[in-house]
Amino acid sequence: MKVKVISRSTDEFTRERSQDLQRVFRNFDPNLRTQEKAVEYVRAINAAKLDRMFAKPFIGAMDGHLDAVSCMAKNPNHLKGIFSGSMDGDIRLWDIANRRTVCQFPGHQGAVRGLTSSSDGRILISCGTDCTVRLWNIPIPTLNSYETSNNSSEPLAVYVWKNAFWAVDHQWDGNLFATAGAQLNIWDHNRSQPVSSFEWGTDSVISVRFNPGEPNVLATSASDRSITLYDLRMSSPVRKIIMQTKTNSICWNPREPMNFTAANEDCNCYSYDSRRLDEAKCVHRDHVSAVMDIDFSPSGREFVTGSYDRTIRIFPYNGGHSREIYHTKRMQRVFCVRFSCDASYVISGSDDTNLRLWKAKASEQLGVLLPREKRKHEYQEAVKNRYKHLPEVKRIVRHRHLPKPIFKAAALRRTIVDAERKKAERRKAHSAPGSISTVPLRRRRIIKEVE
Repeated sequence: MKVKVISRSTDEFTRERSQDLQRVFRNFDPNLRTQEKAVEYVRAINAAKLDRMFAKPFIGAMDGHLDAVSCMAKNPNHLKGIFSGSMDGDIRLWDIANRRTVCQFPGHQGAVRGLTSSSDGRILISCGTDCTVRLWNIPIPTLNSYETSNNSSEPLAVYVWKNAFWAVDHQWDGNLFATAGAQLNIWDHNRSQPVSSFEWGTDSVISVRFNPGEPNVLATSASDRSITLYDLRMSSPVRKIIMQTKTNSICWNPREPMNFTAANEDCNCYSYDSRRLDEAKCVHRDHVSAVMDIDFSPSGREFVTGSYDRTIRIFPYNGGHSREIYHTKRMQRVFCVRFSCDASYVISGSDDTNLRLWKAKASEQLGVLLPREKRKHEYQEAVKNRYKHLPEVKRIVRHRHLPKPIFKAAALRRTIVDAERKKAERRKAHSAPGSISTVPLRRRRIIKEVE
């Protein structure tokens, strides 16, 4: 009888110093480890289950506003700071770490519709329905909290204009900022009148965003269902597309500055390449009501959306369906969402006067991780990605508990979409060959492109 034994040399496995790495020998020959794939598959299922068990994304709520939160802005120089504006004219600076109000900026007599900060993080710009643009001095952040100067609550400048404003955005590199209203106005910090104005049609502009890669390019959406591209070096707009429904918000991808994503009234988000607007690159579907706001993470790999259906969803930049949905029983219609500057958290502002803080990864462990814990999380993520195409792992990873109204609305929406698809297929089958062409969803919502 032949007996096989495992024999190892003690010298090969003994560390000379305690700082040396422990040597581990692995033989990946499938003939020697026949159960390796089965073991890893079980580990992938367990990792997916643990991921859902520890998914607790909600961190806390920040209350203080007396009316609905209508807009938010980040401070590019400070991770802990976030600005919020409400429908009663109140503007607040929040310390996210302590979840408290640091400073208030009173002065607006109507709803605050737009907030943005300058590229150096020193000036806050706000605009609203009271036809004013106000410039504020941002308090200086210290190691523990903020230093509130004496004049921080008083505006540095107030610019009065003829029309109400609906949005504002600052250049990523420069001293100009743009306001959206009856027309698109370009302002300078030191000028009380717009430097230039753009107009294409008579409808009001409802959102504006500067390109992160090219400071002179910006995109707007208007109430006539159009998305327009502008170049400040030209005297007229560049091009625009008209969709079937209105676009509520636009956000550029910071990693691929030629691409932007539009949050639409028809429950979908559409990613476009600004060089080719006749077809969307990707259609992101999952919401059951109008998408109100959108914001990309600093990595550009995913974006967060807030909807009228009282939920927040996180989408991959090139995926048709969301990877995460956040909701609470008390949260009402979400009007604004933002990623934190380190992509670790999501902040949402809703109709119930609260700002809510969420984890970008629902099951992420907060606090300091030991090296062994970090390696374990990385290994679990690796085996989960390796077996994510298998049905059992995919089912566990994708499963989410939804509120009953949203679950029913999603089922109804699927029924309507399937009925429309079957109707189109039958109409095409009973028509003359070639008389009806199938238009893909990426082009179906676009009426025309104007240059």
